[in-house]
Amino acid sequence: MQDDPAVAAEVERLLAHRTRDIRLKGEIKRLFQARVWSQTAKIIRAWMTWVAFLDVLTLALNIVMLPRTIALSMLLPGAIIPPVAAAVVLVWRKRRPSWVQGVSLITGMFLILLSIVLVGASAGGEFYERHLNIMLFVAITAIIIFGIPQAWTVTVAALALGLYLVFQVQNPGLEIGNAVAATLFFASGILATVAARRTMTILAQKTFLFELRDRHRLAELAEANDRLELLARTDPLTGIDNRRRMTETLDHVWGGGGKCPGGAAMLMCDIDHFKKLNDHLGHAEGDRCLIEVARLIRDNVRRDRDHVARYGGEEFLVLLPSVNEQEAAIVAERIRACVEAACFPNPGSRVSRYITLSIGLSIGVAVQAPAQAISPEQLQRQADEALYVAKQTGRNRVVYHRLESSSLLGARSMR
Repeated sequence: MQDDPAVAAEVERLLAHRTRDIRLKGEIKRLFQARVWSQTAKIIRAWMTWVAFLDVLTLALNIVMLPRTIALSMLLPGAIIPPVAAAVVLVWRKRRPSWVQGVSLITGMFLILLSIVLVGASAGGEFYERHLNIMLFVAITAIIIFGIPQAWTVTVAALALGLYLVFQVQNPGLEIGNAVAATLFFASGILATVAARRTMTILAQKTFLFELRDRHRLAELAEANDRLELLARTDPLTGIDNRRRMTETLDHVWGGGGKCPGGAAMLMCDIDHFKKLNDHLGHAEGDRCLIEVARLIRDNVRRDRDHVARYGGEEFLVLLPSVNEQEAAIVAERIRACVEAACFPNPGSRVSRYITLSIGLSIGVAVQAPAQAISPEQLQRQADEALYVAKQTGRNRVVYHRLESSSLLGARSMR
């Protein structure tokens, strides 16, 4: 439903019309049938089971309470109901093609109603008229509680009225005119019941349409919230994490404590003379440069473990969990060399004025030993200090900060 705009549009169209004009078709009809089938099947199976039980109980009481001749005349036609009901229950135990279920239910209902009528006709006398009325009562209860397609309901109603008319015409104690009048009288009640069943079905369908619409709107709302959440945590230009997302990542990696299991490294990357790039080539070219640099950084780290974020205008922060000093230095140099090899033009750079050379990437590295407790803020500050040294000593190089020395003298150049 959520992924099908046609279904959503059809739901809105149906709900815009009057309730009595609702007609389900196509995919919505299939969804509705799938939605109500289980409940309908349970009701039909329960109804059939109770009808069979009451039939057996009635036959047993008749044998005890009625004259033997009359009781025996009722036994054979009454014995039709239990196996017929059992067959319908068997068919409706699992979902089958619609036509199979329709044929089984309509045929079963016809045989059950016919059995009731034959019981009264076999016994004769007062039982004749009484069982005709019982047959109509059984048909009406089925029409009311069976949430089946309208065509099936109408068929059951027509069969009940047809049986009533045929056997009333053959009733020796009733004239034809009275038989027709009685049939018309009961027909009005049957038709009213069918109309009520139709109203119940339409209301159930309308409720289902509301459910579909609400589900669709909730899906749209959830999708919109996901997009907003993504926008709130993603840099809109480069598509990588933003500063807020990186802060959340650091909190998660550190687990809210002062120690990162397995150690970690941070790379603070800064594009050299980025302002001159914007001044000489324009902000559009500057944006393209940021996008490409972000892509290159992301391509040179472990996508399943490492984290890259745009931390400022032209600054990128890279978190490398579970790496040692040598591994972090290799990653940092690989990123620097890869960006340099991309040959993005920066005619105003003091590092390299060649158009084919890199825009200049300075990386500060700080490595945390697993056994030492250091906060992400401290690790970031050390990486920032190393970055400062890299920029002061010529740019386009990797300088990293040794943990055992908190001063800038602990920084070492790698070029």
